[in-house]
Amino acid sequence: MDNAANIVLTDLYNIQDQEKQYCWQPFRQGVEICKLYGEEGEGPAAALLRYAPGAIVPSHCHTGYEHILVLSGSQSDGHEEYGEGTLIISKPGTRHSVSSSGGCIVLAIWNSPVDFTP
Repeated sequence: MDNAANIVLTDLYNIQDQEKQYCWQPFRQGVEICKLYGEEGEGPAAALLRYAPGAIVPSHCHTGYEHILVLSGSQSDGHEEYGEGTLIISKPGTRHSVSSSGGCIVLAIWNSPVDFTP
């Protein structure tokens, strides 16, 4: 991506029809990431995450706010199942793992890094 240009994502609620246009890379087993900005482990960042059916992101702690917008499918944080169109805001200091039984794509925005230390 050109650093001087704005990042523009269109028609995100139909992302499953256009997901091939994104550059997906391995993130966790069964989860791929398309980084939009930021560096892993440093400051604010945003990315699309694509979960295969049954994929799990292990337990992690939020050092800052995390915003997750479910674009397709659904995901669970062990407390509730969140479907398409749901915005989940995790506060600093909260801990959870995330899974998707049927697969999903989410937009994730972090204002500081996530800590995967047990």
